[in-house]
Amino acid sequence: MKKTWIGLLGAVLLSVSPINALERPDKEFKIFQFPADRIPRIDGIADDWEIVPEEYAVGGEELSDTVMGKGTAYDPDDLDVKVRVGWVKGLNRLYFLYEASDDYWNMYYRRGDIFEIAVDADRSGGHNISNPQLDKWESHFAFKGVHAQNYHIFTPPGEGRDWVFVWGCQPWVGKLPYANHAYSYDFKEGESGRLVLEFWITPFDFAPYEGPDRAVVSKLLENELIGLSWSVLDYDEDNNQYEGFWNLSHKTRMDSNASNLCAFRLMPLASRFRQPLEAEWDFQVVDMDRRLVAFKDLSYGQITSWSWDFDDGTTSTEEHPLHRYEKAGEYVVVLTINGPQGTARRVKVNEVVVR
Repeated sequence: MKKTWIGLLGAVLLSVSPINALERPDKEFKIFQFPADRIPRIDGIADDWEIVPEEYAVGGEELSDTVMGKGTAYDPDDLDVKVRVGWVKGLNRLYFLYEASDDYWNMYYRRGDIFEIAVDADRSGGHNISNPQLDKWESHFAFKGVHAQNYHIFTPPGEGRDWVFVWGCQPWVGKLPYANHAYSYDFKEGESGRLVLEFWITPFDFAPYEGPDRAVVSKLLENELIGLSWSVLDYDEDNNQYEGFWNLSHKTRMDSNASNLCAFRLMPLASRFRQPLEAEWDFQVVDMDRRLVAFKDLSYGQITSWSWDFDDGTTSTEEHPLHRYEKAGEYVVVLTINGPQGTARRVKVNEVVVR
């Protein structure tokens, strides 16, 4: 398999062109940023999500049945769904809360009711399930789900079935440490009722068949857009026939073409979770031979002055100073900021090291 992969790498990369076009260009959905001390517990209980404003909820009115009932009105008495998406800065995960009420829950082991999501975090776009340049099996092992992923999540899975079918060559992305899930419901097969599904996934820019060793996790950045969409596949008594194929993209092929996904923005942390003034900074050693270090202020709030102590007897009042150390060492660097709402300080102990 390794030989096949290497031989096909060029064709695969050529077929994945940087397409940024997304469906529903007049619509932008939002992904809520959870504070680092309020990351959702994956337990199937929705109380962690009470801090998420209603404006982040995506309901059934945003869905369109693109297969069975084109042009039909959405009926919440038959199937009522609400989805919220969250993230945590520094964790490259997407958190989901899926709440649904259905008049008939189908748990057929080969299919059944499904919540299907597709994600293309770097918006590379294009086909992500089949590659017409390759034959069926070459396409499966070298291309399918590699640059954008599709998850068929069973709602609920029923007895003895995995929670998710990853429609790609890498089922490992649907397991810990790359995904986790929990359900809450009290209905049986064929009954009506309400389901709560809580889960997170890890999006990948590159997720190969061989496993995670060479995989590239998508880096989620504040205020950036990602490609994301979902479909709700509703079956009733007929296990082989949808009652509805409701999807957010309004394009059925959102499942296999990442250019048909919707725009979702990774929102910044709401001001109610922040202090009026927060000091933060980062650095990069730009020239180790000269012991030259670039410091970057990342503070939050209205700032009127900066004071840097480089721990070598020198200081700076620049916002983003460039500093040269005379001697090798491990340094305790302090940034103090001032503004109308007070003072804040950030200390990093022995992180700045030059030789």
